[in-house]
Formats: sequence, structure tokens, C-alpha cells
Amino acid sequence: MTNIPETGRSTRVQVRLVVIQVLVISLLGTLGGRLWYLQIREGDQYAKEASGNHVQQVVQPAVRGSILDARGVPLADNETRLVVSASRTDLMKMEDDGKAVLTKLAGVLGMKPEDVMMKVRLCNAETPQPCWNGSPYQPIPITDEATPKQALQIRERAEDFPGITAEPQALRRYPSPGKANTAQVLGYLSPVTDEEIQQAQDTDSPYLRSDMVGRSGLERQYDKQLRGKAGVTRYEVDKLGRVLGQAKADPAEPGANLVTSIDSRVQRIAEYELNEAMKEARKQHDRNTGRNYEADSGAVVVMEAKTGRVVAMASNPTYDPNAWVGGISAKDYAQLTGTKSNYPLLNRAIQGLSAPGSIFKVIPTAAAIKAGYSFEGPYNCSSAYSIGGQVFKNFESQNHGPISLGRALEVSCDTVFYSLSHEEWKRDGGNKPKKNANDWFYKTAHQFGLGEETGIDLPNEVTGRVPDRQWKADYWKANKDAWCKYGKKGGSYAEQIAYENCLEGNRLRAGDSVNYSIGQGDTLVTPIQMATIYAAISNGGTLYDPTVGKAVISPDGKTVREIEPKAHGKLPTSKKTLKQIDEALEGVATRGTAAWRFGGWPQDKIPMHAKTGTAEVYGKQTTSWFATYTEDYSIVMTISQGGTGSGASGPAVRNIYNALYGVSEDGEIDNKKALLPKPQKALPKVRTDGTITSPKIAKDFAKELRPSPSPDGEATTPQGDDPADPQQAGTTPSPENTNRDTRRGRRRGGGPGRGGGHPRHRAPRPRAARPERTAS
Repeated sequence: MTNIPETGRSTRVQVRLVVIQVLVISLLGTLGGRLWYLQIREGDQYAKEASGNHVQQVVQPAVRGSILDARGVPLADNETRLVVSASRTDLMKMEDDGKAVLTKLAGVLGMKPEDVMMKVRLCNAETPQPCWNGSPYQPIPITDEATPKQALQIRERAEDFPGITAEPQALRRYPSPGKANTAQVLGYLSPVTDEEIQQAQDTDSPYLRSDMVGRSGLERQYDKQLRGKAGVTRYEVDKLGRVLGQAKADPAEPGANLVTSIDSRVQRIAEYELNEAMKEARKQHDRNTGRNYEADSGAVVVMEAKTGRVVAMASNPTYDPNAWVGGISAKDYAQLTGTKSNYPLLNRAIQGLSAPGSIFKVIPTAAAIKAGYSFEGPYNCSSAYSIGGQVFKNFESQNHGPISLGRALEVSCDTVFYSLSHEEWKRDGGNKPKKNANDWFYKTAHQFGLGEETGIDLPNEVTGRVPDRQWKADYWKANKDAWCKYGKKGGSYAEQIAYENCLEGNRLRAGDSVNYSIGQGDTLVTPIQMATIYAAISNGGTLYDPTVGKAVISPDGKTVREIEPKAHGKLPTSKKTLKQIDEALEGVATRGTAAWRFGGWPQDKIPMHAKTGTAEVYGKQTTSWFATYTEDYSIVMTISQGGTGSGASGPAVRNIYNALYGVSEDGEIDNKKALLPKPQKALPKVRTDGTITSPKIAKDFAKELRPSPSPDGEATTPQGDDPADPQQAGTTPSPENTNRDTRRGRRRGGGPGRGGGHPRHRAPRPRAARPERTAS
């Protein structure tokens, strides 16, 4: 054993003591510094926060502003209902997470226990609706349809229903005046989420956890103006929660009222006529497919021609927006979003995409003039047009001989537009395009506003598509790998097409050009785009941003902010060309493809202009289009898989005009029956007490305004013929055309799904096929 000198041992002990002293002093210094920071440096702040622990907030939701039609009739307002809510925080404190309480509550409310439990679960990526997407600390509504007896049971037996409340609350209401649903335009509300609260906390319009937020339509677009500001009362309480006094109170500020350009009477007529037209189309036999038309969806827009204001906008299928009030049920949610629902939440007027067919022809007409062609022609309207051995037929092989561009619009002669577009394609270099190709037909479409949003004051508008060279290149780049993987030389029809697209799908070919010239191929538009274009033709060339909102009026009526019409461009045509197109479209209604639908119309008093369109879609039945305008209004209707333009949509559009102007079937005008012979200009008045002056509206006047059926049960057909309408006029497609469709398929715009779909999701299609079967 080694002996350590006494002096060395003493030195080591002293060092250890010094180290310990330093550590102790350091710890004391750190603790003292922290105490100084908490008590002196930040003392006031923490004292303030501590005092806040003794302040409780009570939130009083603001009354949401009403959405009114142009005459002041409420399209969306509020009503008081008995709402039964559950505190998820209280339920989670129970041993069974509140299942026993919720089961007992379901018995009182006459609901299924599982439905009640689904209402209080929180939404996430793995939880399907119904679920709660609001704050977990906010009372979750179970039902807004409780009876006074049920509410009394819950309140009197509070010990049996811990965490459950039954109170009167102001809830959103969609009254559907005169049965005008207006669902997709109005939208719906749902609770604010934590993420939205965080995003808005530093803005001039922060959310409270009690807020309901617009999720679509006008409710979303004008949410800030409609929402108002919730009231907050702060109470001082002791540690037992007893109120000691009121600290501060900020009164609630109700939301402003939104006046729209929608006329609920015209809206009802538009919805009714669209639905009736679809029902009637389903009775008609489609000779191409051997079954009746499916008419699975449709849309109609009624627009003021001189302002772009929307008077009516209907989309079918539709839904009841009241289904969202107070929380949507599992059954209702499944009906709205299931695979068999056909997406009723979709506003097909601004989101439905399809090829426009012949209503597109006003654009290549303008383009041809810009390219240097004469409006008068003459141009040979032959029965067919051949490119490289492939024959593109006119409707039913009709031959009208040498005609002008105006007459080509009237009779919707396809071959005239084939030849013009093919000639321009060759001028631009054909398969080896020039570096600075003119591309008049494509550039003009962009100048008409296609391929872009119209700027309507509704969320989630889609742009449509102009299939120009840039799009063709981008589309090929996005799909090349899939085409090359699937394609096979000498394989099936689809495999062969994919093989060809793999090798040269980026080229804009002659077949693409001729299909495009008649609104087919890869062209996609929305009804609102076409209504804007035809309104511009009516008003002299101004492309207006469509608007639904007309004015925002304060709750007391003292402040009015009008939403003025705003233009986003001019049609790229001279006044002379515009007048020539206008005269041709009048000819369509008086002696062309739409004449049989406007028989007896008072043309001398209310000049009518129209263009029919029947677009073929790959793998589907034809899409019906009908575009029209007068001096006052532009109306465009479309029905997916509905047949021909004048056949399916024509009668409905005529009935809407009859209602607007008070026109009877024999052409007489009765001003007393006219709903809106001139657009509404005056705004409704909001009184200082918040009440609104508005006229009474009938329960449902749509059926009364429809024409009387003929003795055999069918609607009376005006005199005249429609060479473009085999569906109604009784003409039969030629065997050659029908067989060719079966043999080769159709290369048409649109695609599967919601009237078009993303190009990456579309089925392979032939590089060039014959154009639409109809000259509609």
C-alpha cells in the first residue's frame, strides 16, 4: 500500500472544496438572475397574465348578414333554432369518453347512437365525414332541430347529461324563395378550424373559435363582409369560478347584407327549365349508342348583356344547402359526395368543362377575318372535306354550295371551317411550323377570353383549355412516358394511338386543326365563358367580368357600396365584322338551325340571336349547347349527354325568354306577365332597424309559365325545320357516319368524369377523327 504525504492529501481536499464553492455560487447566481428576470424585468407582464387567469370570456356570435336577390328577397338569412350541443372536453373527462351520455342523448333526440357519436369526433385525414372540423374546445352541435320538449328534458335532467347544452341559437337559413334553390351560387358554412384561426390572427379580420366560415359560393367569396364581428364579454371570477364583476364588454357587430344581381323568380325558371329539359332528353332515343340520352348534368347562365351581371345561374344535379346547417348527417354527406351522386356540389356553370361544339364557330369566324379572308367569301360548303385520304364529313353529308361566312354560321357548315383552318395550318408551316407562326385561330380564342378565368366573383372558377401549340407540347411532355409504356405498334386501337402519341404527340397536326375549328378536339370551355362572349357580341364587343354581387349594404342601411361592372377586354374584331356576325346569329334564330325553336317569336320587337351546338365527347353521348342573346340578356345552356343543341336545350331557353319578356307561344307580349323585360337597376332598401323592403314571392310560379302541352301530351313545336337535329326532327344519321363512329371511335373534347377532367386522366384518343356529326 502506497503512503500519500499529508500535504498532498490536504491540497486535494482544498481543491475539491473550491470547486464545490464555485458551483454553489454559480447556481445561486443563476437562480438569482432568473428571479430578477421573472419578478422585475418581466414582472408586470406575468402579473398581467396571472390576472388573466381570473378572467373568463363569453363570446356572443355576430348575426351573419343576409344574401338578397336584386329585389331584396332573402336567398340566405338567419333563424332561431333550438340547438343541442356537446362539450367534447367534458365528455373526454369521463371514463367511457362520454359514450353512455351520448347514447342516452340519442334516445331523447330520436337519433341513432352511432350518428351522435360521429358528430363529436374530430376530423383528420383518416376520419371521413361526418365529423367536427372546428375547435375541439368549442361546443359541437348535435342537432338544430330539437323540439321544446326535448330541450326541456335535457335542461331539467342536467345531472344525466353532463357536457350537454340545449339553447336557442341563430342559425343560417336558405329559404329557397319561390323554390329558387340557388345552392351552388350561395354555397354553405362550416366551423372555423384551428389552422384558419392561426392564419387570420394577424389580419384585420381574425377568427374566433365560435365563427362559422363560408366554404363555397357567395358565402365564401364575401365571407368577411357577411361575417360581422362577434361580441366578447370578459368577467372577473374567483378561484371557484364565481363572477366578481364585469371587466370589459365588446358588443357584437352584425354582418353586412349582400345584394346580388340574381332575380329569384328568373332563377327558379332557369332551374326548373334546365331540369325539365334534362328529363325530356332522357326520353329521347340516341341512335348512335342505341339507348336513351343519359342527360346526366347541365348548367344554364342568364346574364345582363351590357353589364355582365348574372341574373340566374343553375347547375344540375343540385342539392339543398340547408343540409349543412347545424352539421351535416352521414347520410346527407354520402349523398352529396358518393360515387353515384355525380357531384352536386360542383357548380357546372363555372366549373363544368366540355367541348363547345358549333357555338364556338363565332371565334374561327373572327379569326378568319383577322387572317385576311373575306366575310362574303364565297366558300364551298361541300358535303365532305378530305385531308390525306381521311374524310371529314359535313352534317349528314349536306351540301349548301358556295356561301358566305355568315351563311356558314346560319346553317353551321362544318366544311367551310375545316377548309379555312386547314389552309391556315398549311400557311403556318404544317407539320414543320414556322418559327413565328400566326396561329390566328388559336390566338383569337385567347383574345376572346378562353383558356382564362372570366373573373366572376365566385371561388374555384376553372380556366378551360385552348389546345394551341404550347398546350400540345406541354401535354405531350406530361403524358409521353405513359404513352410509350402503354403503346404498342400494331396493337389494339388504343395501344396503336398511344404508340403514335409517344412518337409524335407533340405535333399540332391537320386533324387537330380541323377538329378545333368547330369547337371539338381538345377544346374545353365553361358555360360562363360562352355567356360572357355572347354578351360581348350583343353589347358591341366589351368582355365584362361576370358578377353576382351587386352591392354591400351595412346592417342599418346607412352605408352602401355598389359593385360596379368591370371589363377585362374587348373582342378582337372590327365594328364591321362584329355587325356581320351579329346579323348572322340573328339569321340562325330566324332561318337557320335554331329557327324552329323560335317560331312565332316577336323578332321585330325583341331581336333574337342564337347559335346551336352539338359536341361529341369520346366515350360519351353528345353534349347539347345553346347560346343566345337579345339586346338585354345573354343565355347559354348546356346538357351533358343530352343530344343536340336545339333539340335538348332549345325549348328550355325559349321558355326562359318567354318568362323574361312575357311572350306567349303565339308571339304576343304581355308586359304584366313579364318577369324582367329590362334588367333591375334599383337596389332594395335596408331600414335602420335592419329590416329589408322586399316583395312577396309566390310558392312556385315556374309550372304556370310553361307552355301548354299539345293534345298528344307533347309540347307544341314551332313551325320550321332544324336540319341539325336528328333527335327531334326525325332525320337519321347516315349509315356511313354511324358505322365509321363504331369502327374508329370519336376524337372529341371532354373526357370522363365531370365534363372534361384533367388531360392526364383522359383515355387515349385518335390523333384525328371525323368532326361532329351535326351542323348544329
